Amino acid sequence: MVLAKSDSVRLIRDIYADRQSVDRPIISIEFFTPKTSKGDQVLCESTLPALIRLRPDYCSVTYGAGGSTKSKTLSVADMIQRQFGLTAMAHLTCVESSKNDISAVLDEAKELGIRNILALRGDPPGGSGEFVKVDDGFEYSYELVRFIKANGDFCVGTAGFPEGHIACTEGKHVDWGYLKNKIDCGADFVLTQLFFDNADFLQFRDYIVRKLGVTVPICPGVLPILSTKQISKFTQLCGARIPKALAARLESLRDDDEATTAFGIEYATKQCEKLIREGVVGLHMYSLNKAHSTSAIIKNLGLS
Repeated sequence: MVLAKSDSVRLIRDIYADRQSVDRPIISIEFFTPKTSKGDQVLCESTLPALIRLRPDYCSVTYGAGGSTKSKTLSVADMIQRQFGLTAMAHLTCVESSKNDISAVLDEAKELGIRNILALRGDPPGGSGEFVKVDDGFEYSYELVRFIKANGDFCVGTAGFPEGHIACTEGKHVDWGYLKNKIDCGADFVLTQLFFDNADFLQFRDYIVRKLGVTVPICPGVLPILSTKQISKFTQLCGARIPKALAARLESLRDDDEATTAFGIEYATKQCEKLIREGVVGLHMYSLNKAHSTSAIIKNLGLS
């Protein structure tokens, strides 16, 4: 069934506000835009249907390094909303985009009925190197948050970093102050970078709530481990720490991706159970466009 633009789309801030039970966190799932027609087919015909059956509250669609998938990000988010009846959020970054470029993306989002945007500074083309501001563009994500809020009736999310952003050399408390600034500029909720020690998230949450007075929802991001090589690459890019005990276990499974995936499900399930006991408002699952691990974790938690 093809849905009208407004039939299923909600503002994500309202989804969090309407949460009925502290024992039932909001579940959101992140997808990336495939680079091949085969990837498109798998996402649309296999991964999405499997994960939609879990009845998540919303999903998000990434933007690609350097804004390389901006048009496809919107088309995938639109497809999810129309074909599956699920609220979708499109990521948007500052990378290689002028204010006019960003305005054009926002205009297209409005036309498609996409009402939720995750505002990020973004990674440089290729995913590494120095961020370079373009002429008449933005250097920081707080500027993007403020611009989006001034240019449409959007709900805007932003990113938080429990261990501090890898590019913030002044330390995590300074970085958390930058997050407070993004919220003051209009961000409605926070999704966090991946982490593997819940103590890092809880320290982060307690600091920005109690010390900085943040009141918007703060949702932890959870990444199921699929392989030792994969998680090593991810953590090098984002600066997340792998605790010693976890690193030793992954090293023992280094050449067995099937066993590593099974262990990743077990580890993430326990991580989520503890987060739920700590009263988190939601769980944001980084699916990596694969249904198996995310499905297993949600079912293990009794949340499907």
